[in-house]
Amino acid sequence: MNVTTVIKHIAVIDIGKTNAKVALVDRESLGEIAVTKRPNTVLKGGPYPHYDVEGLWAFILDGLKRFQTEFGVDAISITTHGASAVLLDAEGQLAAPALDYEFDGPDTLAADYDAIRPPFAETGSARLPLGLNLGAQLYWQFRTFPELKAKARTILTYPQYWAFRLSGVAVNEVTSLGCHTDLWMPEKGKYSSLVAREGWTALMAPVARAADRLGPILPEIAAATGLAADTPVICGIHDSNASLYAHLASREAPFSVVSTGTWVIAMAVGGAKVALDPTRDTLVNVNAYGDPVPSARFMGGREFERLIGDASAEFTSADLESVLARSAKLLPSVENQSGPFQGREATWTVDESRLTPAERFVTVSFYLALMTATGLDIVGAQGPVLVEGPFAANRAYLDMLAAVTGRPVEAVAGTGTSIGAALLVDGTRPSPERGKIERPSHEVALRRYAQDWVAAL
Repeated sequence: MNVTTVIKHIAVIDIGKTNAKVALVDRESLGEIAVTKRPNTVLKGGPYPHYDVEGLWAFILDGLKRFQTEFGVDAISITTHGASAVLLDAEGQLAAPALDYEFDGPDTLAADYDAIRPPFAETGSARLPLGLNLGAQLYWQFRTFPELKAKARTILTYPQYWAFRLSGVAVNEVTSLGCHTDLWMPEKGKYSSLVAREGWTALMAPVARAADRLGPILPEIAAATGLAADTPVICGIHDSNASLYAHLASREAPFSVVSTGTWVIAMAVGGAKVALDPTRDTLVNVNAYGDPVPSARFMGGREFERLIGDASAEFTSADLESVLARSAKLLPSVENQSGPFQGREATWTVDESRLTPAERFVTVSFYLALMTATGLDIVGAQGPVLVEGPFAANRAYLDMLAAVTGRPVEAVAGTGTSIGAALLVDGTRPSPERGKIERPSHEVALRRYAQDWVAAL
């Protein structure tokens, strides 16, 4: 049976750090025709803060059932945030709660972990605080709860945990293994020395590719949702790599993709060869084909949420000109435990209380663009800059990014994490609709502002 004529609607389970959604993607138009959302809740009880896995599971099943009833679901794909894994016992149940990577417990064993973790040259994984290195999470869990050594039978990367619950097939996958975990060697395509050193080799599920079909849904899933028993489940992918996936076969290098969400990830494809500085939150991601991708990141979406929240994003040319004339700046870092300026406390060059909401929005947008440009610079990005996600609709951000990089900046519609994950289903990667590229207004003034921002650092 020809897959391309059968699959019309793809349900994508898309779990970000802040919010989770189930989206139904129309394969032909590559548009989301239905979406259901909920917060990605962190539960504070138990041995440590952990994700509400059962709440998410009920939400996923409800979304699948609803979409099947209203539209029909022909396949399921998955994308989630990184820095997370799940420990399963011999029965395939949770051996321990799924630890929240923003929990600081792993820091209590930081010195011990630092003594045994592989070097950056081996893993392309910078040392990060909290549980942002998955290896540090696992090390802390096994040391703090020694009973896990006997109880745990399988370690699964997070997207693949949900694939396992749907299909019963346990695998790991390279994009999740390759995102600052300390567990993977991007250049060699195999587990790092840490995995063997800690005795985790036997616990690691077999490695699959993101686009692999793991099998049909389990009978109980079909019964609970009404989906056909032969509905395929795709292995799944790390979220920023889902954004990148759609462009790999449809763009000529060099180019870069900026995936925006809770995290802003700048990924350089075919850029200049540069020595990455792990102290600036650079890393080597691994794309869906298993190839290394120099990357930089900071918590731009979280910063925007803290600074702007649900306030209006409306501003006028006069608001932008006022910010430029007053040289109103926000200097890094709002979230200072990650990103290129770790340890620096955020400061305003003006009295922020005297900014109008529109001026504040412009100033914050400029800050986020300059942080993004910094990331692009330190990973050797060249060629056009493709912006995915919420910031693609922020003209102040786009204009500053274009001015400071001096390269075309394209707000790409019709892609992002859910669409990238949907494209895994049959491997077709049609060229995403290209965004309109315009020279930024106030270009000279924006560049002068950017130079002053850098000088102020």
